[in-house]
Amino acid sequence: MKKKIFIIIFSLLIFPLLALNAQNVEVVISGIRSEKGQIVIGVFKDNESFKIEKAFLSKKFVKKGVSKGEMTVKFDLEAGTWGLSLLDDENSNGKMEYSFIKIPKEGFGFSDYYHTGLKKPKFDAFKFDITDGQKQKISIRMKYM
Repeated sequence: MKKKIFIIIFSLLIFPLLALNAQNVEVVISGIRSEKGQIVIGVFKDNESFKIEKAFLSKKFVKKGVSKGEMTVKFDLEAGTWGLSLLDDENSNGKMEYSFIKIPKEGFGFSDYYHTGLKKPKFDAFKFDITDGQKQKISIRMKYM
């Protein structure tokens, strides 16, 4: 019984401290072609995880409030180096759809980087840093093939 009380008290004290270290990230997404489906943001820490498409964190947002092809979403990240990849998941299945010749059928984008190539970019092209106490505003312009 004493152990349970200790755990509860400890949790109540430590969780607010953890929340103080979280940073507010605002992502402004432009060029959205429809209001169908959801936006999926993959949060990556390094090139290795991005290369194998294993996101540190995945955030899904229903496309509410899309106005003139633009919407804004917000979430918290700790201080560190991050990169965001975005999927305009129009059919809400949680994954990118490809044509038979491997061309993306749905929109995609990257943090503060507009991809113009045919191959996936390197993490260094779209990474950004957050320091303690910093609020970060990121722009992502959708690309459709």
